[in-house]
Amino acid sequence: MKQVEVLVVGAGPVGAVGAARLASMGIDTVICEAQTSLSHDLRASTFHASTLEMLHEIDTAEPLIAMGLKAPVYHLRDRQSGDTLAFDLTELADMTRFPFRLQCEQTHLAELLTTRLAATGADRFQLGTALVHAREEGDRVIATLERDGQRFDVSAKFLIGADGARSPVRGLMGVGFEGFTWEEKFVSFSTRFPIEDHVPGLAYVNYISDPDEWLVLLRVPGLWRVLVPADGNETNDYLVSDENAAKVFARIVGDIPVETDHRTIYRVHQRVAESFVRGRMAIVGDAAHLNNPLGGFGMNSGVHDVWNLCDKLYAILRQDGDAEQLARFDRQRRSVTKSFIQAQTIENKAQMEGIGDRTRERMERIHADPALRRQYLLRQAMFESLAEAEAVL
Repeated sequence: MKQVEVLVVGAGPVGAVGAARLASMGIDTVICEAQTSLSHDLRASTFHASTLEMLHEIDTAEPLIAMGLKAPVYHLRDRQSGDTLAFDLTELADMTRFPFRLQCEQTHLAELLTTRLAATGADRFQLGTALVHAREEGDRVIATLERDGQRFDVSAKFLIGADGARSPVRGLMGVGFEGFTWEEKFVSFSTRFPIEDHVPGLAYVNYISDPDEWLVLLRVPGLWRVLVPADGNETNDYLVSDENAAKVFARIVGDIPVETDHRTIYRVHQRVAESFVRGRMAIVGDAAHLNNPLGGFGMNSGVHDVWNLCDKLYAILRQDGDAEQLARFDRQRRSVTKSFIQAQTIENKAQMEGIGDRTRERMERIHADPALRRQYLLRQAMFESLAEAEAVL
């Protein structure tokens, strides 16, 4: 039976960051992925400055930046009035070497890190390898994995589940996943069409509020990504149809044919696991919490989860720390998930829906006041949430 210190289940960006960070700490780590190839899911494409600071520590920020687009300025726009508030992240240049949002699809991060891991040993990164079962025996977790129809066991001191919303690890831990699902669906279109030629003054990141149909326009290399809400009762076939796509783009650029590269539908959840830890198993990212995508907090908060967890595992494995370290990880990350990630994404959605003059006036007041604006930027760049988590004992 193969023995390792940490087994990471799930090779998306969160799992890949966790495995890479542990390996950089000299901790014997294996990462496995049930799929036979890495996901090219287009949902997450924003890296905040706080996350880039972490990636810098594992020599990943600069290679990722080379693949993406820097967005120092992002817009909050009112679709009906045309008013725009521009927020400039270079105001945070005194505290981060990355005063911008990086627009880069998440798969590039996962591919970059797993390729590095694979180069360190043939069995460090295992595709097409699914977790079937896991149980604790003394001071270890015995994980049963399956590859090519063959099952085998791996013994690990700790197991991390970075295995997504339907997390098998969370199921094996037996923890609930409390919260709710939004009534509407979200529809994402990707297109090479030059929207910037038809909508004056676009930034790379644009949140456009409208009580009738809010809109997000995000630029990534070679593509515009368009996100809109949709009636939850509409069929998926209709939502990705040429007819619906034409209607969405007509409201953006007028009656001009627009070809799309991708069309994706997903239901959006606000959920938090009742615990992120059970014994020697822990969950991070979408396995631990789900939120709507407005603000780009989902993947980033998952990276923050696993970064925190790696610190705790290092303390246990290399500094004679005790299990209280894992309990503290649970307190810190669950606390900030509820107080910040969930609350802020719900607030962002309400703002996009254009609910009331009071919301508009509040954002105008924040934008006009340098102190309030800086606090807002720190919150949106997720430095504030990291400080909140660290304050939890």
